[in-house]
Amino acid sequence: MIPVNEFRNIASEHNPKFRVLKPWWDVLSEYLCIAMLMMGVFGCTVQLTQEKIACLPDRISETSDENMDCNHLLQLRENDSMWEHAITKQIAPNVVEVFGRKNDLDIHQYIFINSICYERAVHWYAKYFPYLVVIHTMIFMVASNFWFKFPGTSSKIELFVTVLGKCFDSPWTTRAISEVSEEREDERIVVWRKNTNARPSAVESPDGEDESRAFIRSTSVVSDTEKDESEQATSVLDKKEGEQAKALFEKVKTFRTHVEEADVLYLMYVLQTSLKVFKFAAITIYNVILVPNIEIVVTCIVPPDLTGFSLFCCNNNKAHLFSKLAYCYISFVGVYGLLCIYSLYWLFHRPLKEYSFEQVRLETGINDIPDVKNDFAFLLHLSDQYDPLYAKRFAVFLSEVSESRLGQVNLNHEWPVKKLRGRLYKNTSDRLELHLFMLPGLPDTVFELPEVESLKLELINNVLIPGTITQLTALQELCLIHCPVKLQLAALTHLRETLKVLRINFENLEQVPVWMCTLQNLEELHISGPLSSELSRNTYLFTLRELKNLRVLTLRSKLTKIPSAVADLAGQLLSLCVHNEGSRLQAFSSLKKLVNLTSLELTSCQLERLPSAVFSLSNLQELDLKENRLNTVEEILSLQHCRRLSTLKLWHNSITFIPEQISKLRSLETLDLSWNKIRNLPPRLCYCTKLRHLDISHNQLTSLPPEIGILQSLWHFSAAYNSLEALPDELFSCKRLRTLALGNNSIAFLSPRVGTLAHLINLELKGNRLESLPVEIGDCGLLKLTGLIVEGSLLDSLPSEVKRSMSER
Repeated sequence: MIPVNEFRNIASEHNPKFRVLKPWWDVLSEYLCIAMLMMGVFGCTVQLTQEKIACLPDRISETSDENMDCNHLLQLRENDSMWEHAITKQIAPNVVEVFGRKNDLDIHQYIFINSICYERAVHWYAKYFPYLVVIHTMIFMVASNFWFKFPGTSSKIELFVTVLGKCFDSPWTTRAISEVSEEREDERIVVWRKNTNARPSAVESPDGEDESRAFIRSTSVVSDTEKDESEQATSVLDKKEGEQAKALFEKVKTFRTHVEEADVLYLMYVLQTSLKVFKFAAITIYNVILVPNIEIVVTCIVPPDLTGFSLFCCNNNKAHLFSKLAYCYISFVGVYGLLCIYSLYWLFHRPLKEYSFEQVRLETGINDIPDVKNDFAFLLHLSDQYDPLYAKRFAVFLSEVSESRLGQVNLNHEWPVKKLRGRLYKNTSDRLELHLFMLPGLPDTVFELPEVESLKLELINNVLIPGTITQLTALQELCLIHCPVKLQLAALTHLRETLKVLRINFENLEQVPVWMCTLQNLEELHISGPLSSELSRNTYLFTLRELKNLRVLTLRSKLTKIPSAVADLAGQLLSLCVHNEGSRLQAFSSLKKLVNLTSLELTSCQLERLPSAVFSLSNLQELDLKENRLNTVEEILSLQHCRRLSTLKLWHNSITFIPEQISKLRSLETLDLSWNKIRNLPPRLCYCTKLRHLDISHNQLTSLPPEIGILQSLWHFSAAYNSLEALPDELFSCKRLRTLALGNNSIAFLSPRVGTLAHLINLELKGNRLESLPVEIGDCGLLKLTGLIVEGSLLDSLPSEVKRSMSER
């Protein structure tokens, strides 16, 4: 027994190319046209192969007083018994006499009379009826297919049929329909279990709403059942089939763009059907009127000079057959007309300018299939009359979800494990990082690299991290740059346990993943984007209180105040960095609550003075006020309350004066005053005896105080890009110096005491007015030739043995 699918395939091979756009009434009309065409061809064959007419002279009509015709033959033929009785009983002796006598006409005369009578006596309809049937049928067939060949519609129809057929046969269609689809990608699914530890604590909002419920409603965590198809093996499609399916998506988009806004095809079909109805009416009327003209007995009057007879009774041999064919033809035309009328009824009483895939959505589970309009909808309505399965399979290629799944399959082919492993490198945090940039999605093969410690995703849309991320056992860092991400619950559980560092760069708050607030083991959170200045209790930052292990928080935005939500981290936050991108930061009240804060960085906040809130941070160890508008730091004395302050960075400001009170900061180990406008360095600065790193480069200094020699703990000293003309000898008393940067000054002489710096590794002197270098520079036991940055001429002035000794170290 032949399966249904195989039977359909066999049948489709013999169907016309546009069969999918021919509803049942058009198909039945074509069969009627074929039957009528066969009828006409049969009539034409009979007309050409048989005798057309046979004529005999009629003396009875010629001798009678009645009109000269052959009606008496028809009257007698109406009753066969009467005709038989007339012959046997000689009721009509004259008739018997006529038919029993010879007329003395030869065969050529009869042939001649038959030809004349056929042309003159037989009605034209009776002669040309078969040809009319053929012509009318051809007109019907042309009218039925006119819109398929019309220049304004044929290209669109051909493209639609081609694309529809390819979509029907595509392996991707079969796979997409067989899978269970997820919700639309832009829809946020809320799935939260009451017994999970990630649920926010219940805090009543001002309006009485449970904050945890508000959080749950806004979360973007995806359930385990959503998009579970992305975890399936991609071996169903090979690379070539995937590329072909991708091209089909593009063709469908192009076709939709060109067709959906117009209704030319619909109007053309209406016009075609209306013309068919008009032709049906006209042909039916004139055929019904002319059918009686097909007569069996025809009266023919000819000049008596030809044969001696003026009246001939002719028998039309094909009249009986043609009469039956004519009535049969009229019946077929009538059925054809009813089908056309039904077609018009279907066109005007059905909403054909909009096509909804509601039933398809229910059957396939693909919920984002859009409704289509105008010609696109009309073509799908026509294909439904042939087989609704065509629209169902075609709808797969209208779905963005389906397209993204196909992109995932192709992406997995394009990015195999071997290729991804070749992109691994060590980042600045000494973690093995995989950086993926501007991909159409996240390859599933990423989760087959268990050695990945840091995953960086940049400019990737529609990222879903599935439960297979549990295979990345070494993952500790996740970086999302303009890359909105959804998680399955299994992935969220894994990240809550393993993720230590999260970096997020976004363009609007909607891209911020709310699931980040549930990462209880997170230690570092770096957020960059347009944060709201007035963060309400319903925003995501309010839930940062759940990050119990968070130690480092970085906010890069344009804020007017430190968000109050930061205060929820007061118990555990150790480092806070705010990059305000040149906007003025005015309120710092939240800082006072961060009693355990050890590092504070306020960059590009347009500060004109040291924030008073900083002075209450007794555990503060590092303060960085880079790129502000500080002119003076008279409040620096108040920093002595920060007894543990060891690093102070006031670089990239407009400071002109450093007060003597800076000496009170006895715990300072690093002081960066570079890129300011300082002209004099206060001597009491050198009483900060614990200083190891001192950077006063890019200022306007003309001299250094002799007290610089007090800094016996100094390891790094930079005074480059100033106006120094001489160096105090006391500088070379700092025996622990390892880096000495004095480039781009006006120094004309370098003391031989530089040789006493036994720990010196780097010495920069380029850009000064030195004419020579002291030979004692070779006594710096750790200074290599590569660590000496000077002009080539100065280097050549050194003795060769000194240079050789330095190069061999």
